[in-house]
Amino acid sequence: MSAPGPIQPSHVLYGGAHLFTARTAVRLGERALSDLHRYGQDPETFAAVLGVPTDLATEVWERTHDKLRTEPIEDLRIDFEDGFGHRPETEEKEHAVRAARELATALRQGIAPRLVGIRPRPISHDGRFQRTLGTFLRELATVGRVPAGFAVTVPKPLSADDVETAAYAVMRIEDELSLEAGTLHLELMLETPEALMDDEGRCPLPRWVAAGMGRVRAVHLGPYDLTASLGVIGSDQDVDHPACDLARATAAIALARKGIWLADGPTTRLPIGPHRGDELTEPQEAENRAVVHEAWARHARNVRSALRQGYVQGWDLHPAQLPARFGALAAVFVAELPAMAARLRRYVEAAAQATRTGADFDDAATARGLVRWFRRGLDSGLLTPEDLARAGLGGTDLVPSGG
Repeated sequence: MSAPGPIQPSHVLYGGAHLFTARTAVRLGERALSDLHRYGQDPETFAAVLGVPTDLATEVWERTHDKLRTEPIEDLRIDFEDGFGHRPETEEKEHAVRAARELATALRQGIAPRLVGIRPRPISHDGRFQRTLGTFLRELATVGRVPAGFAVTVPKPLSADDVETAAYAVMRIEDELSLEAGTLHLELMLETPEALMDDEGRCPLPRWVAAGMGRVRAVHLGPYDLTASLGVIGSDQDVDHPACDLARATAAIALARKGIWLADGPTTRLPIGPHRGDELTEPQEAENRAVVHEAWARHARNVRSALRQGYVQGWDLHPAQLPARFGALAAVFVAELPAMAARLRRYVEAAAQATRTGADFDDAATARGLVRWFRRGLDSGLLTPEDLARAGLGGTDLVPSGG
C-alpha cells in the first residue's frame, strides 16, 4: 500500500537549495512565460517548433500560455544533492535553515507550489541525509508549518535497507515535531543497477517500496547516474537511451497496481541562448532562437515519448523548459480530445459493453485507459470541465467500470 497523497503533478522542477527563496516559484514562472513570449511569440512559431499541426496551433499556444500564467510550477524540489554541489556540512546546515525560513514565507504568502519537498544527500553519505532533513524540517515547523504531502526524495538508494533507513528517519521526525502521521512522503530515485536487478535476477523495487512502510509515493528515473553506472560514455548518456527505456518498463511492470507514481528523468539540453543582454544583434538573436527551439523540440519529444510509456510526470531543470513541457502535453490533449471523448461516450452509452468506434475497439480495459487520459488532462489544468461538457461527457463518465 502506497502512502496516501495528492494528485500526481505533471512535472517536478529541481533547483539548488542555495538558490531557493520564497519567490522562487513566482520568479521561475515569470521566466517561463517570458521565454514563451520571446521565442514562441506566436502560435505558428511555437507549433512549428514542437511539431504541432497548424490547425491546433492557436489552441495549444493559448492553453500553454494560461498554464504558465496560472500554475507554472506544480511541484518543486529544493535540492541538497547534485544541484547543491559539494559543500562543507556547516554551510549545508546554514542553507537548510535559510531555505526552510524562505519556504515558510512562501507558504504563508500563498506563493508556494501545491507540492514541495527536498532532496538530501544519499543515505550512504555520512549521515547528512538525516541531519540535513532534520535541520530543515525542524526550522520549517518552528517558523511556519510542514505541509501535508511534503516529499523527501531519496537519491541513489542501493538496497531495501537504505529505504527502510529513510522511512525510519521521516517517522522519527514526524513524532518529534508532532506532525500528523503520513505528512512526509518518500520518493525513490531509480539511478543504480541495484534498483533494477538483484543478485538473483529479480527486480527489487517491490521490496524497496515495502521497506518504506507505506511512505513511498513515487519512483523517479535518474537517467544520467543510471547510464553512467552502466558504462555508457558521456556523449551517449541521455533520457532516451535504451537502458532508460528498459528501466522505465521494468519499474512500470514491477510497480503496476501498487499506487506508486512514476516520473521520468530530465532533458539536459537546456533552452538557453549563448548571448545575453538587452541589445543583441540580429545574428545573435537568431542564434539564441535556434538554440532555444532545438532544445524545446528535443524536450517535447521526450515528454511525448515518456507519456506514451505511461510516465505522466517528468523532471524539469530550468524554467525555460516549461513552455515545451506544457506545450507538448497541451498538444496531446487538444489533438486527441474529440476521438477520446467519442470512444468513451460510446462505451458509456453502451452500458459498459465492449464497443467499436470507427477502427477503435474498446472494452473495460481500454475504457480505464480513456478515463485515466481525461483525468490526467484535468489534473494538469490543460483540459477543463468545459472541454468535457463540449465533448458530451460529464463527471460520472470518468468513473471506470468493469474489470
